[in-house]
Amino acid sequence: MAYACGLRRGEILNLKPTDILTDRYLLRINQSKGNKDRVVPISEKIIKELRSYYKAYRPKTWLFEGQTPGTQYSPTSIQEVLKKAVKKAGIKKPVTLHWLRHSYATHLLESGTDLRYIQELLGHGSSKTTEIYTHVTNRDIQRIKSPFDDL
Repeated sequence: MAYACGLRRGEILNLKPTDILTDRYLLRINQSKGNKDRVVPISEKIIKELRSYYKAYRPKTWLFEGQTPGTQYSPTSIQEVLKKAVKKAGIKKPVTLHWLRHSYATHLLESGTDLRYIQELLGHGSSKTTEIYTHVTNRDIQRIKSPFDDL
């Protein structure tokens, strides 16, 4: 969810089953950072995964619940899950949950999504916050060959 929808840890933990608008392929994020609400697209693949998850665990209040039904999954546990996944994948570099959100934004930008849309999807109040992702594509710009070189 962090990568697939560009979510912060707290946003993942605060999701409720009713926040998934499957008929419209949207995910509603309520009262996020800065007490803002927003909607983000959610892929069909993630919806399928969430349906399987829901059938298996039947969450009561929160989409991702702790060991006691009706309680939120712990922020520490979500970090541990990520740590185990990174180790299992053989990734040697340090990885944080927030980096998945950064990757989401960077990949959207690299695929041509307008910075203004990315700002909305991430829930940034200022475009300056979103502009930190533009440095990634500047490297690609440096690789572009001038047509003058072919003359």
